[in-house]
Amino acid sequence: MNDNVIASFKLMGMGMTAIFLVIIVIYVAVNLLHRFTNKKPNKKIL
Repeated sequence: MNDNVIASFKLMGMGMTAIFLVIIVIYVAVNLLHRFTNKKPNKKIL
């Protein structure tokens, strides 16, 4: 295989893992914010 093909696959993999990690971090942050801001236990969003 070409070096360019291998490099492009590496870049694609790194980009996908970075996006995945960012999505997980945002999801955890939103869940923590909802948990800390909701004082009433029976109030469910979604």
